[in-house]
Amino acid sequence: MAVETPKYELLKCYPDFEVRQYAPYVVAETEVEGERTEVGSEAFSRLAGYIFGKNLGARKLAMTAPVTQEPAAGTTVAMTAPHRWKVQFTMPSGLTLETLPEPTDPRVHLRKVEPRRVAVVRYSGTWSERNYQEHFSQLEAALKREGLSGKGDPVWARYDPPFKPWFLRTNEILVEVN
Repeated sequence: MAVETPKYELLKCYPDFEVRQYAPYVVAETEVEGERTEVGSEAFSRLAGYIFGKNLGARKLAMTAPVTQEPAAGTTVAMTAPHRWKVQFTMPSGLTLETLPEPTDPRVHLRKVEPRRVAVVRYSGTWSERNYQEHFSQLEAALKREGLSGKGDPVWARYDPPFKPWFLRTNEILVEVN
């Protein structure tokens, strides 16, 4: 069964990453506090509630991928303390802020993500902090090697449900570039 993902144009493939231009899209998002790899369940429950009808009109929305996560505004990510994270579900294409139903959970918000150019590293495996850090470090080194610089916080994208075997999972880290 195919799951819709945000639309993008592949601009360039490098040996260790690719650069994409994303079209604008809308997300439902919530903020949670905790460790990067531990906040997903709480956030997922809130967001799943929204798309399964916990909204004005009790309208059901299609599931999309990926589930993305990034530091909340004003959060400095240190390795030693819990942080605030924004976790997002991409809304189905064709729906806008004006046509989506209003969430009934005050912790769920709708937001438009503006067009952006990003460098992306794709990897498989677990959703561990170690796996994330290893691939993020590789992306940073590859960007530097190619003379590119990232801006803003990295976005962690997870495409698969937790019951999918870890070795078949698709994960990405996206960093906006100039």
